[in-house]
Amino acid sequence: MTPAVLVLAGPVTRDEVTGLCEDVRALLDATGAGAVVCDVAGLGPPGLGVVDLLARLQLAARRAGGRIRLRDPDPALHALLDLVGLRFEMEGEPEQREPPLGVEEEVEPGEPAL
Repeated sequence: MTPAVLVLAGPVTRDEVTGLCEDVRALLDATGAGAVVCDVAGLGPPGLGVVDLLARLQLAARRAGGRIRLRDPDPALHALLDLVGLRFEMEGEPEQREPPLGVEEEVEPGEPAL
């Protein structure tokens, strides 16, 4: 299934966070997909408010049985999320259980390649 897309335009106020969490839950219910793609390109400069927003959206998605995936994160946002210890799936990155394409396993000398 194709995940729904939620475009986040910033800056997002604290009052808007609850509505966005409800939007994530509604999109998961409506589409039946396991993920909602959050386009974060328009959020502006990353800060702790953005980190809080994304953490709350992820929590809302997990409570609804899904997850969020980030689209077009600013490199600074990616670094900030790593710094605070939050891991998000990024669009275009392979999932953890899937090996990246084009990677071959090393073969011992003398053994035939598979």
